[in-house]
Amino acid sequence: MRKLHQTGLALALLVLALDQATKWIVLRELDPYTPVAVTPFFNLVLVWNRGVSFGMFAEAGDHGPWLLTALAAAIGAFLLVWLYRETRPVPRLALWLVLAGAVGNSIDRLRLGAVVDFLDFHAFGYHWPAFNVADSAICIGAGLILLDSLVLSQSKTKLGRGKS
Repeated sequence: MRKLHQTGLALALLVLALDQATKWIVLRELDPYTPVAVTPFFNLVLVWNRGVSFGMFAEAGDHGPWLLTALAAAIGAFLLVWLYRETRPVPRLALWLVLAGAVGNSIDRLRLGAVVDFLDFHAFGYHWPAFNVADSAICIGAGLILLDSLVLSQSKTKLGRGKS
């Protein structure tokens, strides 16, 4: 179990370092809202997200970054309790990913007043909202938690029933 804690913490620190390093490079190299085409379906673009996912709650004003950071801290505390109680490896690693992403975006809000987003995928004239490494970690972590709860846990339950 201790090795799993260390692995999860190492993963979270790696994600956090990658998130902050990529944002630093983007801030240094890109002009705001000027896309750099990488492939026919992917651009790099510097976008300031003053809200949360997909720009929701962006109208929160000057107090927005502090309110969103406080909300992230409350959710983070809940996730830490869950992490402490969780014994299964997939949910534990998923929780570490979500926590790392939340910390990465909170650092932006406190330091810069908004989250730096820069990954812009698009197809057929439609753009997915720009996102970053922290957002990716949150989505992957949430997806793993869903996968575990819907598929992995149910398959273990079915396997457990067959042993009786």
